[in-house]
Amino acid sequence: MAAFRIVLLAAACAAIGLSGAARAAEISGAGATFPYPIYAKWAEAYKVKTGTSMNYQSIGSGGGIKQITAKTVDFGASDMPLKPEDLDKNGLVQWPQVMGGVVLVVNLKGIGPGQLKLDGKTVAGMYLGTIKKWNDAAIAELNPGMTLPDKAVATVHRSDGSGTNFIFTHYLSSIDPEFKDKVGENTSVEFPGGLGGKGNEGVAALTSRTDGAIGYVEYAYALQNKMAYTQLRNPSGAFLSPNSKTFQSAAANADWSKAPGFYLLLTNQPGADSWPITGASFILMRKQQTDPAKAKEVLDFFDWAYRSGSQMAEQLDYVPTPAKVVGLVEQSWKQITGPDGKPVWTGSGS
Repeated sequence: MAAFRIVLLAAACAAIGLSGAARAAEISGAGATFPYPIYAKWAEAYKVKTGTSMNYQSIGSGGGIKQITAKTVDFGASDMPLKPEDLDKNGLVQWPQVMGGVVLVVNLKGIGPGQLKLDGKTVAGMYLGTIKKWNDAAIAELNPGMTLPDKAVATVHRSDGSGTNFIFTHYLSSIDPEFKDKVGENTSVEFPGGLGGKGNEGVAALTSRTDGAIGYVEYAYALQNKMAYTQLRNPSGAFLSPNSKTFQSAAANADWSKAPGFYLLLTNQPGADSWPITGASFILMRKQQTDPAKAKEVLDFFDWAYRSGSQMAEQLDYVPTPAKVVGLVEQSWKQITGPDGKPVWTGSGS
């Protein structure tokens, strides 16, 4: 599917009566599809408030990393955090902007949202091709009393380099040694079979129109497409349905203060109520900026999103970044400097 684009016209400034002091601007970004629904909502609200346009290409985390490295956008977005050494090598900084959950979705006649129970070992078997039918004993054991169809399992995966791929394959690799050995974890991996879709939207579309399919998408896509998501067993042994409460529980256990370069993964966090495939979506920017004013516009947008966008995030079942983490993030922005070596952003309203 064609990449989503947010093009919010700065000409709207005059229509909403902004003061002459308001400066029309356009900032550009590209990357993860995971946070696209909330970035779109934030961008629309920010345009109304400030007149600043935001053009975001939802092309996958791999594309976002490539574009910010190539200096073709003002910021990149990735659901796979870069390791500190990779940030340093490429002159980048990163921070978590929002958190959410990756969920399993199925297309099985008569099975609705939250009715089917799965665990990581069984999901790994399905994606490895060792569990071939929906009435396999491994699935039946997790769903006593449920009539499961004698139907082939059709796995759907991401075909593009994506952070959702990374979160999902990291989760399965941490549970199943065979999956780790044969597929591994990365933004782009070789699955032994199945159908590939581009972006969360592509996986959602393929799963929705393929009888017997199972796929993995960010939760907002499952809700928007009215898909049947599954319950999933977490490390505490509890079967959970995905929702903001279970995502928040996983995010609450994260200690960002001890994560160099904010490199931290949220899969399989402890806690009876923690959703096991929770992840953060990260923003990437260059440390050295040639256009300090443009860089400040970008940071103003994300500062506003932290401070005024939490309710919008929760409405889409994302987890806003905790206030104490926001403080750490905005302190880290001092690394982003202009040609004169001075920080481009010195605080809200600067």
